[in-house]
Amino acid sequence: MSATTAVNNVPAPATPAVIALDQIVQEYPRPEGGVNRVVDNLSLRFTGPSINMLLGPSGCGKSTLLYMMGGVRPQNTNMPTSGTISIDGAACTDAHDDAVMVFQRYANRPDLTVYDNVAFPFRLKLWRDRIPSAERHEKVMHMLEAVGLADKAKLRPSQLSGGQNQRIALARSLMLRPRILLMDEPFGALDAQTREEMQKLLVKLYREYPCLIVFVTHDVTEALLLGDRVVVLSTQPARIADDFEIATPKPRDSGWLRMPEAAALEQRILSRLHQAAGKGNVRVTI
Repeated sequence: MSATTAVNNVPAPATPAVIALDQIVQEYPRPEGGVNRVVDNLSLRFTGPSINMLLGPSGCGKSTLLYMMGGVRPQNTNMPTSGTISIDGAACTDAHDDAVMVFQRYANRPDLTVYDNVAFPFRLKLWRDRIPSAERHEKVMHMLEAVGLADKAKLRPSQLSGGQNQRIALARSLMLRPRILLMDEPFGALDAQTREEMQKLLVKLYREYPCLIVFVTHDVTEALLLGDRVVVLSTQPARIADDFEIATPKPRDSGWLRMPEAAALEQRILSRLHQAAGKGNVRVTI
């Protein structure tokens, strides 16, 4: 998609974000000696705006790759062991100003209201400097409207459901129109109905706020419903088992999942994973 392409009549960012992973290897020491290789010589390139699904069995190394893209580095860990990660051509070794992460655990502040949780980025100098104070309230309320929580603005997270809490986290992450949104199984802990609602909401918000999304999941159905591109990873050590695009416009629904195109893609994914058999499971929700 070009820099001038519009999504749902909303102009795309003038400069699309690019994440490049080049020959990534990640190893961790074993307590008994030696190393455990989690990622094996993996190269990928993501360009926005697009929704890119990183699909693979649980424990295969998907989240490890996502954390690398987000500049998350555990203490005393060399990450990656070898290879390079760059954002817009510059090495990514720490948190990046244009990248925001969303986790399965939504990390909302329990002592703050819904409104203040969504407005929390404005407490940090980097984000505070980007948006004039006169515009902040309007932006927060617009985002609360977008995720259906305007009437809950004065409540605390403990007064809301898991799905509503994930809406808060999503609203906060999109508040400043990030060029890159990194999502680590954000809907994995939700019940089936709420997960479906959140998937639809993500597509809606993406059409309004297009950006580069990399979304980790082990749910085949979720990958097919949301992805412009699906990268299938093998079990540990993670290698690329498949990589394809889905041309069918979003939103996609359960009816599309029963169509021959979707059924063929599902079987393609499961076949690729079977060929790279090992530990770990994927899920098919519909």
